[in-house]
Amino acid sequence: MHHLHKYPQDLVKRFEGNPIIDRDDIPFACNTVFNAGAVKYGKEYLLLLRVETLEGKSCFVLARSYDGYNFEIGKNPVMEASNEEPFATYEKRGVEDPRITPFEDKYYIFYTAYSKYGPRIALAETYNFENFKRLALVSQPGNKDAALFPERINNLFIRFDRPSTGPTGDIWISYSPDTIYWGRSKVAMEIRPGFWDSDKIGAGAPPIKTEKGWLEIYHGVKGTGAGRIYRLGCALFDLDNPSKLIGRSKIPILSPKEYYERTGDVPNVIFTCGAILEDDGEVKIYYGAADTCICVATCQLQDLLSSCLHH
Repeated sequence: MHHLHKYPQDLVKRFEGNPIIDRDDIPFACNTVFNAGAVKYGKEYLLLLRVETLEGKSCFVLARSYDGYNFEIGKNPVMEASNEEPFATYEKRGVEDPRITPFEDKYYIFYTAYSKYGPRIALAETYNFENFKRLALVSQPGNKDAALFPERINNLFIRFDRPSTGPTGDIWISYSPDTIYWGRSKVAMEIRPGFWDSDKIGAGAPPIKTEKGWLEIYHGVKGTGAGRIYRLGCALFDLDNPSKLIGRSKIPILSPKEYYERTGDVPNVIFTCGAILEDDGEVKIYYGAADTCICVATCQLQDLLSSCLHH
């Protein structure tokens, strides 16, 4: 029997109807659905779902909603592994984990191109979520979790990413004059030995601009005797110099607890690729649970900021 928790352990509140999307909602045969990019488009909430097909390759499927909870799923993928070079070679095993950033008159989508050579960051754009155009492969192999800032700073595009640096992984920041060529890369935030994010960290939702700084909702990984646990936390970076970390949550804002987060293709995983800030200050965090379904949780922006500035 499911019991309400007398002493809530998480900063955010799960939607009572979770999971909001699972594989039975996808209108074609698939293995699983998880890790969706999220954006508000006019009056609609849009999710770009990562759907793993029966062949084991991931593609993107669009889901639409007017309330942010009940979604209508597209009948066909809007992006699949490309047949055109230079993308085809590096997408033979699919496209993964899209993150959508509204930018001026368009929407940029960072995603992971996956092949036998490992993960690479790729960039696409859309104006209407009907037509999607690939722009470039924008990293070397061994890089993923890219999230684009929604505006230029000092006339440069900025992204967080997570290059592979051995058994651990930190969040890096990079700069670009044109979204294609990236450099000036440096570490922006490191793992914390002994904490819930001691093994790996990676950008989750694209950064949210607030009066206190750039808010980044990220995932942290800790190894245990029974495997890894993926949790969510948040961090705050300087508005003018986003490589400068102001503060970060000491404890997770969301940890695997419910059955749908504990049991699945990859157990004990909460992983976000998108969050939506509402006009009233509520934040909707869309997350993949156990690499098996899509869920949503809500919280107040002020509470997230306070958790970063606990010190």
